[in-house]
Amino acid sequence: MHDLESIIQDCKIKKSGAQKQLYDRYKDILYAICIRYIKNATDAEDVFIEAFYKIFHHIDQYHGDGSFEGWMKRIVVNEALQFLRKKSRLAILTELTDHTPVPPDREDEWYSPYELEEIMAAVQELPDGYRTIFNMYVFEEYKHREIAELLRISINTSKSQYLLAKKKLIDMLSKTKSQINKP
Repeated sequence: MHDLESIIQDCKIKKSGAQKQLYDRYKDILYAICIRYIKNATDAEDVFIEAFYKIFHHIDQYHGDGSFEGWMKRIVVNEALQFLRKKSRLAILTELTDHTPVPPDREDEWYSPYELEEIMAAVQELPDGYRTIFNMYVFEEYKHREIAELLRISINTSKSQYLLAKKKLIDMLSKTKSQINKP
């Protein structure tokens, strides 16, 4: 397999086969991001295809500053957010004033008793706004300031929606665990 820099350069000059190599290399990672944000598989595929189109169309704008994978992930996340905005699914995010108290965070390792598959299934059941902010903060590692800018909300809204999402996840996972442990 060619090294990444060669594949990127070949994509920039539209060399035959380079786009397929790039697609094959990153399709699973980028599709997983789409499906985390968009519940419906058909819609997630549409977002995925549109994101890859933008990656190929704007690859000349990548100049080697930072991670190429990170650059692509940002395009995918932005495309998913744009889709959610169009569908008005982020409307449930209500603007909180800066005086709204943010619930205290629980311990950092709240997820340790659960398998990744359990957590991912529960994340998919979160309301769109909670799921979006949770994904951006936990999986894409955006800061609350960046989330606030991208979603056009306050930093406090981002923080409180994340904490509320985490609380809901803990409640959902605890409930599932207790139902499994019943005789």
